[in-house]
Amino acid sequence: MEWRDDAIVLGTRKHGENSVILSLFTRERGRHSGLVRGAFSKKNRGALQAGNKLSVVWRGRLEEHLGNFQVELLESNAAHLITDPGKLAALSTACTMVEFGFPEREPHPELFDTLASLAVALDHDNWPLIYVKWEVALLSELGFGLNFSECAATGQLDDLHFVSPKSGRAVSREAGEPYKDKLLPLPQFLIGKGEMNDVSYHQALRLTWYFFDRHMFAVRNKEMPDTRQRLLKIACEMLSTE
Repeated sequence: MEWRDDAIVLGTRKHGENSVILSLFTRERGRHSGLVRGAFSKKNRGALQAGNKLSVVWRGRLEEHLGNFQVELLESNAAHLITDPGKLAALSTACTMVEFGFPEREPHPELFDTLASLAVALDHDNWPLIYVKWEVALLSELGFGLNFSECAATGQLDDLHFVSPKSGRAVSREAGEPYKDKLLPLPQFLIGKGEMNDVSYHQALRLTWYFFDRHMFAVRNKEMPDTRQRLLKIACEMLSTE
């Protein structure tokens, strides 16, 4: 059997002396793994970095087999971000979240397009805003969408200030004030009010962290991936330098 597709590298695991198991997110077939021989050659070593876009050919005797990949680099996204720890951590985190969050061989073509766009957009100045909004959208794709359209308690449409940790819905300042210690802050840029700054960026990462942990990691007795921990640490360091 054989198929061809565009793909984004999610990660690799060493297999023997010269090969790796390559985990990809393909446009038409979702998350898919395969063996790459000669993975540590000069050509392949640079191509098999998380976030890079590839053209791949998969071959195997049967569809359910691991099979082998032949790869060709289309976009070297990781190389463009290598000098910026925050951007690189965001790209690595996005790939890790997709790898952990979706079963193998389940197509998500729209998510493929958004991940591919994110990998390119992270090379721009407003990358924190783009990245956080991508995480919010990813929660929706996973079935755990947040709702900031109205107050969960009163239906109020304005002065939304908190997020309920139980429902993921917005709560107005007045309704939430008596319970503010139990609620999560709602960064105002997520509802189109004001611009993102270092404080609201950190708040947004903490907000999405809570729901990723609750719905994806804690329920499987897993810790938040190192890549996501590193991204939050870098955001904390940005606060400390203000």
